[in-house]
Amino acid sequence: MVKTPDEIALMRESGGLLASVFEMLDRQQLAGMSTLAVNDLVERFITTDLGARPASKGQYGFAYVLNCSINHVVCHGVPNADEIIRDGDIINLDITLEKNGFIADSSKTYLVGDTSPAARRLVRVAQEAMWKGIRQVRPGAHVGDIGAAIDRHAKKNGYSVVREFCGHGIGREMHEEPQVLNFGKPGTGPMLREGMTFTVEPMVNQGSRKVSTEDDGWTVVTNDRKLSAQFEHTVAVTSDGVEVLTLRSDERPAAAMRG
Repeated sequence: MVKTPDEIALMRESGGLLASVFEMLDRQQLAGMSTLAVNDLVERFITTDLGARPASKGQYGFAYVLNCSINHVVCHGVPNADEIIRDGDIINLDITLEKNGFIADSSKTYLVGDTSPAARRLVRVAQEAMWKGIRQVRPGAHVGDIGAAIDRHAKKNGYSVVREFCGHGIGREMHEEPQVLNFGKPGTGPMLREGMTFTVEPMVNQGSRKVSTEDDGWTVVTNDRKLSAQFEHTVAVTSDGVEVLTLRSDERPAAAMRG
């Protein structure tokens, strides 16, 4: 759905607030914390410090403000008081925020403590794959251009891309059209137009792309139990390219786009 300049401005505000949530998390010592404690920390920060609403809470019956996906968990990990983040883990934190009626969505995979070289490489390539996809965004491009760039970069580095989950349009609703697949053919799919807003969010697996959902109905894991990493930004199509609405202060767009 195409947004007006005023609506984009409101989404930019939501995106900036969400970026500050990750900047707050960057200062935390995650090792030793439970995933529920991280959830509660983020909820307090969004509601009390930022005066915003955690958009995931209550969405589709989900009871928490974020997804926390450790190691072989691909996405939709559920916060739990008994799940402790440990040195050497990788953990994806996927967070949404709504302010003035508009939602922003972003995620980051954190390297916790002394992680293995293999884990660090996977996380780096997953982040690069996201930026490869974002680089394709401009008026007249196609959704397939984004997915093709992501898939090509992952495969070039010996990894696979999860196909069951994808990016999505976003705005007043968390999930709008179009779907933004993480694979595809250049020049195919919906054409991008100025004012469109959506997420780019590749999930890159160390082994097979095959995944399954656990009995809780939420948690998605790799079938081979190898590592998975994800990064996500909310973007807007501009007159001549793309604006990353959830860009964090530690990210330089030009440098990131060369990844």
